[in-house]
Amino acid sequence: MELIKYLNKHFFTKQELLDITKITEQDLSKYQEDGVMPKCSYKLKLNIKSDSFFGLHDENQEIEYYAKGYSSWLAIIQSLNSTTAVYAVFANRYKIAIESLKEQGFFSNNSKVTSELNEHIKEEWSHFLNGIYGLCTKSGLPEDIAAKEFSIIVINELSENNDLTPEQLNKLALAVDLLDSASSLFAPHERLKSSRHRLVNEVRRKYQLKS
Repeated sequence: MELIKYLNKHFFTKQELLDITKITEQDLSKYQEDGVMPKCSYKLKLNIKSDSFFGLHDENQEIEYYAKGYSSWLAIIQSLNSTTAVYAVFANRYKIAIESLKEQGFFSNNSKVTSELNEHIKEEWSHFLNGIYGLCTKSGLPEDIAAKEFSIIVINELSENNDLTPEQLNKLALAVDLLDSASSLFAPHERLKSSRHRLVNEVRRKYQLKS
């Protein structure tokens, strides 16, 4: 199945994550209950039927998949001792990423990246913990989340106008490239509904931007 191939290539199973980080399943569950570790991004429930010389075999499995970036996130959790401290790392990295993007020339007056940035980051933290960004960004980490959100803001603002100047087209192309670099490929069954399809593929097609 294409879905399983995609997940095995781009994500860690729960067991792989545990093996890499040297933590127990109980530790992982506690970190999630404490609100410092994201939930899985995908959960597969499989019914496996096998037929061989030894006869029929029927087995049910549940497999959780996590963004590969979460191995480094677990290292941060293990080095800190409070939810507040872990959130502070997330918020600080998010802010640094936003400032870096502004220094690179990305610009918006949207309150999410200006006056209401702190409130925006709190919302992003909630989405992060729910496993959403493990699904839709390449790493699931604050830097890719910030890049995804900032680029979407810029793309939406610029694409409201069908008649863009060459300068605006260049800014749009850069924002699309940024989103492309931060976004996951999405599972095969999700791609036509994804933000990547709508804001990368379709915007490039509409404005004849190079990929």
